[in-house]
Amino acid sequence: MRNSAKVRVAVLFGGRSAEHEISLLSARFVVEALDRDRFEPVLIGIDKAGRWLLQEEALLLGAARDPRLARLNEAMPEIALDAHPGPAGEATLAVPGGARSPIDVVFPVLHGPTGEDGCVQGLLELAGVPYVGSGVLGSAVGMDKDVMKRLLREAEIPIVPHVTLRRAAWDRDRGACLEQIAALSPAGGGFGPIFIKPANLGSSVGVRRVTARAELEAAVEHAFEFDLKIVCEQGIEGVREIECAVLGDDDPIASVPGEIVVGHADGFYSYAAKYIDADGATIRIPADLSPAEANAVQLLALRTFRALEASGMARVDLFLAPDRSLYVNEINTIPGFTSISMYPKLWEASGIPSRELVGRLIALALERGARKARLRTSA
Repeated sequence: MRNSAKVRVAVLFGGRSAEHEISLLSARFVVEALDRDRFEPVLIGIDKAGRWLLQEEALLLGAARDPRLARLNEAMPEIALDAHPGPAGEATLAVPGGARSPIDVVFPVLHGPTGEDGCVQGLLELAGVPYVGSGVLGSAVGMDKDVMKRLLREAEIPIVPHVTLRRAAWDRDRGACLEQIAALSPAGGGFGPIFIKPANLGSSVGVRRVTARAELEAAVEHAFEFDLKIVCEQGIEGVREIECAVLGDDDPIASVPGEIVVGHADGFYSYAAKYIDADGATIRIPADLSPAEANAVQLLALRTFRALEASGMARVDLFLAPDRSLYVNEINTIPGFTSISMYPKLWEASGIPSRELVGRLIALALERGARKARLRTSA
């Protein structure tokens, strides 16, 4: 790290995914929360063509809070991260005019493929720069809902019944695929609910809740518009959606649990319920759970964090069934940081306000980077 009074934090946001706009809102929150006595932000927006562009803080902080209106300034100059450390081990950005600008740590606020799935994390590893959040492996398995569920099952962590489908199998015999999905419908008459999801997206992009056999084919086609692999999950009538935040590396801690109570017409915590409809969902923090249930949620969240090789931060989403059984739905290794997002709200309710939270995450990144820098690189 440079000998400077302030740590230079490159906040990386945008990206080439359907969650691009949500990433901009998350970046806004992180930048607002940075302690300017300790940190100097460098704002880098990745547009949907993959270009890295310097961004102006005033524009980001003044942007609309509606994701439909969020935009990068694509007229700003392009920059690039040097793909290897400098002579003193420093990480540098190539800025307009051929100069080099040092950075101390990267805070990726990227949601979805090419940002949350290990791709950017691999680039940051090559560059030798510390970064906030999970490494390549934890990011990759956290993004892929199919692989995630396989590892959770191996760790004997409860999950709901599901099937995974690939585009090639769907194109070859969609009738057989539909039968396989329909078999998830609970016994006892009726149909569904069944949730159809792209395997590698978040923010409920591409997700549909199916309650009739006639809706199934369109839901599958919709999910395949976003990914070549989809996950189909058995829904639980009357389920409660519980979320728990995790912070740390080798000795992580869990927040108080919260609950999402959905009131949107979609019938689940959809993209519209999250980001468009101001009355689409109600957040309850802490969740209305018994002490034993709250403890069980926290323990499951920590087990999930470790089983999936996560580090730094994550939000673990769980289901509480009417019979009080708990199931892990998924992990989010770069959880939302918008003004309505659960991750910062859960920590604030647990006694860690946003400024302290962002500072802790950066400190964890720098500590992990220092540990890795001490590793031997020859036999």
